[in-house]
Amino acid sequence: MNALTFIMERETTHVSRRRFFAVAALVFLASVIVTYAMHMSMSSMSELPMPGGWMLSSTFTPMCGRTWLRAAAAFIGMWIAMMTAMMLPSFAPLLWRYRVMREGAGVRLSWSMAAGYAFVWAMTGVAVFAFGAIFTGIVMNTPAIARCVPFASGGVVLLAAVLQCSKRRARLLARCRHVSRSGKMRAAWLDGVRHGLHCVACCAGLTATLFVFGVMDLRAMTLITLAITAERLLPSFRRVSQVIGVVLLLLGVMAMVNSTI
Repeated sequence: MNALTFIMERETTHVSRRRFFAVAALVFLASVIVTYAMHMSMSSMSELPMPGGWMLSSTFTPMCGRTWLRAAAAFIGMWIAMMTAMMLPSFAPLLWRYRVMREGAGVRLSWSMAAGYAFVWAMTGVAVFAFGAIFTGIVMNTPAIARCVPFASGGVVLLAAVLQCSKRRARLLARCRHVSRSGKMRAAWLDGVRHGLHCVACCAGLTATLFVFGVMDLRAMTLITLAITAERLLPSFRRVSQVIGVVLLLLGVMAMVNSTI
């Protein structure tokens, strides 16, 4: 009887797992479609040529007849869709482990944990828009600073490379792979917030690199998604992070050299 019960429970878990990842795949596909559509819409907006030979995106400005509220809403909507597409491949396996560890209450608690995680990334999008709007205002009104942007962008990528290989980031990355054992809704939500904060801190360098090479560039977004997923799911995640760091180092040097030519 015990053996039969074990087999039935195992089969039930297997079916639940397939359903969970099927839903995750649908959410991922929907987020990719929405991201692509919004990127196409926003990339069609005019860019401004800036001193120093680079183009300023109108993403963070109320240009083309938009209000500030509309510009913010458009960016944050795109940010949520984009971060869902980028983070879900690595977050879904962790969320499944979180659900399995909680037996009967796993569904409710996993939803609460996911909500806390999404909340952190949404608030990060608000902060990014505010920073982008301030940066845009500065470079539009200060040509001397605008001329330094291409060189400074290479410096940002170099800094991201250093952070990528640091011991502190390795500790953050290890925390991103950890699942806690809390069993209450509020604790699950806080687990999601805590995991989101670790994830945001861990991805700060790669996220900054995405903005350097173009937040509207789907190729850059795809490569960074693959990097984030690889270093969270592959067993030798520290080595993967170091390889990514070396690649960023080379890209940063190339960007700084090109800015001086």
